[in-house]
Amino acid sequence: MVRLLPWLLWLGLLGALGPAQAQTLVFRHALTLELKPGVTPDWTLARSIALPDDWAASRPRFSGTAAYRVLFDAESSVGTNALFAIYVERACSALEVHVNGQLAYRGGQMTEPVSRNCQRPQLVPLPSALLQAQGNVLELRVRGFALDEVGSRQRAGGLSPIELGAHDALAQRHRWRTAFAIRLPEVVSGTLALMGLGLFVMGWLNRRQSYLAYFGALMVGWALALSRLWLTELPWPHATSELLLAVLMSVTTWAAVQFLLRYAGRRIRWLDIGLPAQGALMVVSLLVAGPQRLYPVASVWFALLSLEIGVAAAYYLLDTHRRRQRQLWLMGPLLGIVGVALATEFLAQQTRLDVRIGYVAQLVPSLIFMALGLRLVQQYGRALESAEQGRAELEVRIREATAQIERNFAQLSELKVEQVTDRERKRIAADLHDDLGAKLLTIVHTSDNERISTLAREALEEMRLSVRGLTGKPVRLADALGDWRAEVMSRLTQSGVEGEWSAPSDDDVPGTLSARAYVQTTRILREAVSNIIKHSGASRCSVRCTIAEGDFQLVIQDNGNGIPLELDGRLDKGHGMASMKGRAKQLQGQCLVESGPGYGTVIRLTLPLDRHVTAT
Repeated sequence: MVRLLPWLLWLGLLGALGPAQAQTLVFRHALTLELKPGVTPDWTLARSIALPDDWAASRPRFSGTAAYRVLFDAESSVGTNALFAIYVERACSALEVHVNGQLAYRGGQMTEPVSRNCQRPQLVPLPSALLQAQGNVLELRVRGFALDEVGSRQRAGGLSPIELGAHDALAQRHRWRTAFAIRLPEVVSGTLALMGLGLFVMGWLNRRQSYLAYFGALMVGWALALSRLWLTELPWPHATSELLLAVLMSVTTWAAVQFLLRYAGRRIRWLDIGLPAQGALMVVSLLVAGPQRLYPVASVWFALLSLEIGVAAAYYLLDTHRRRQRQLWLMGPLLGIVGVALATEFLAQQTRLDVRIGYVAQLVPSLIFMALGLRLVQQYGRALESAEQGRAELEVRIREATAQIERNFAQLSELKVEQVTDRERKRIAADLHDDLGAKLLTIVHTSDNERISTLAREALEEMRLSVRGLTGKPVRLADALGDWRAEVMSRLTQSGVEGEWSAPSDDDVPGTLSARAYVQTTRILREAVSNIIKHSGASRCSVRCTIAEGDFQLVIQDNGNGIPLELDGRLDKGHGMASMKGRAKQLQGQCLVESGPGYGTVIRLTLPLDRHVTAT
C-alpha cells in the first residue's frame, strides 16, 4: 500500500484536473452585485471582479446572495449550433442561473437550510428558446456565507470561472469531475464507516485490544468528515452544520490520540479524562463565540488539535523505536504520509491553495486508514486464531489435570479405606486375641475331656492364624516354610501316615511373604492334609516346595484311593476342593487337582512371587 500511494496520488491529481478541455468560452471577469432581500438589483452599481471570486478575500464579512453577470453572443461564442451549457466547477453554497432575465436552473436551496454544494461541480443546459443571436445576459446568483461563519476557508462563499460551450463537450468534463469530487468520496466514506463500525465492535467486545475501538471511531469520524463533500441537503441550518463539523474534529482527535497510545501498549490515565473534557470545552467556546465568529475560534482549535495528533504520533514512533517493535516499519511511513496529507489539506482550507489539491489530500488518509484497518483485522484474526489454539490446548491440559486429580482422589480414597480397614482389622484381631484367645487357652489347660481340649487347641491355632492375617504383619518365607513343615509332619505322624517334606534351603528363599498369602496358603495346606488323613486312606504323603520362574509352587501328593467316581468328574465338589481353589484365586494364583481311583491325588498350588513376596 505504501508503494502504491505515489501512483494513487498521481491518479488523484489527474481526476482533480479532469480530461483535457474542449473548445469553450471561459469567463474570467464578471460584473457582481450584492443582493438585498426584497430589493430589485440595480446593475448600475455593479463592479467588475476577477474570477474565481473568493469571498474570504473579496467580501470577507458578507453573508447572503451575490449576483454575477456576463454577456455573450450565441452565434460566435463556440462556433457550433449544438445545445449550449455552462460548467461551474465551484459555486459555494447554492446556485441559480438566469438567462436573459428568465430562471433557467436552480442548484439547491437558496434559503435556510441552504444547500451545501461547495464541492459539487454543476452543469447547466441553456434552453435554446431563451437564447438570442447576440447580446445574451447570463446572470448567476450565489448564496454563500462569510468567512467568519464557516469552519474552513473552502466553505466560504465564492464562484469559480464560468465555462460556456457545447453541452456534450462540457458533460464529459462534468462527469469526470463529479466522479472524483462526489462519487469517490461517497464510496470511500461508506467503506470507512462500515470498516470503522466493525473495528469498533471488535474492540468493544475485546477490551484487551481497545485500540481497535479507537481506530474504528477514528475511521467513522473521518467518514463523517468526508460526507461534507457529497452530502448536500441537511435538515438543519448552516450554523448547526458548521458547529457539528468543528466538534467532529475534536472527537476524531480524541480517537486518533488514544489509538496511537493504546496501539503502543500505553495508557495515560489523565488523558482518559482530559480529552473528553477538551471536547466539551471546545463546544462551549464555539457556542460562546457564536456563529458570527466561528472561523477564528475554530482555527485556533484546529491548530491545537493538529499539534496534539502530531505529538501523539511522535510519542508513538519514539516509544516503538525504543522497544524495537516490528510494527514500526509499517506505521512510520504511513504516519508520515498521513501527516503530509493533513498538512496539505490544512493549507488548502486556510489559504487560497487550489481546492482540488485539498480534495486529493483528503482521500490519501482515507486510503491509509483502510489499509491500516485491513492490517488490524488481519492481526486480530491471527490473535483470535492463536487464542483459540491456546484455549484448545488449555482445555486438553485441564482435562488431563482433571483426570489426574480424579485418579489421585481415587487413590486417596482407596488408601483411606485401606487405612480404615487396616485399623478395623487390627482392632478385631486384638479383640479376638485378648478375649476369645484367652478363653480358648483356659479350656485347653482346664478341660478334663481330651476331645474338648483337642478341639479347643485346634480352634486356638485357627484363631491365631486369623489374627495374623488381620494384623497384616508379613512373615519371612523361610519361617513360613518352617511353620508349614512342622505342622504337616506333626499331623501326618500323629495319623500314622509317612510324611516327606522337600523345600529349598534358607539361602535360596527370597524376602518376606505377605500376611494374607501366608494365611490363605496355610489354610489350603491344612485342608489338603486333612483330606489325606480323613478320606484318602494313604500310607505315604510327600510335600514339595519349589521356587522357579517367578512362582512359588507347593505340590502335595499321596498314594491313597483317589477321589471317587461318584463326583461325576467334578473334583471341586467334595473334600473342600472348591474352597482351596477359591483361596488360590484370591491370591491371583491357581490350585490344580489331579486324581484317579486307585492312583492317589496330586494338589498343585502356584502363587506369583511378585505379588506376595517382598525382597529383604
